[in-house]
Amino acid sequence: MLNPFISETYEPPKSFDSESFHFRVLDDEVAKLDFEAVMSSQKRLQGIFGLSSEWPKSDMTLEENIASLKAHKQEFESRQAFAYSVFNKSKNKCLGSVYIDPSDSPNYQCVVYLWVRDDSIDLDNELYKTVHKWLSKEWGFFKVAFPGRCIL
Repeated sequence: MLNPFISETYEPPKSFDSESFHFRVLDDEVAKLDFEAVMSSQKRLQGIFGLSSEWPKSDMTLEENIASLKAHKQEFESRQAFAYSVFNKSKNKCLGSVYIDPSDSPNYQCVVYLWVRDDSIDLDNELYKTVHKWLSKEWGFFKVAFPGRCIL
């Protein structure tokens, strides 16, 4: 990678705990909990990654979800992009996900997508604020694009 969006010396966190959330690397170990969260909110999540994205399809299978999670983990390990599962503090319910991707625009350090499942939608703004603060304090990202939310 000619111009990586994170420093070669920076070690991306594998987990993060806040007052309300536990983040962990998105991988196939949480496939069933993640799948349940995604499918419980499938209609609202369509288009979260742009109009051309078909994720999540109404007929998505657990196996397709597992393949997607494995791809996210590989991106994390190769330092191309960083995806996290968002859990409640007791770590027994998947609340959503956070995706940190490189920006195509020189005006932003990264592009961040995040979502919360329908039955926890009241936590959406808190998750956004938590991620925003975490990115600046932990990652050193101050110019962040949150498509569908705001551009900072």
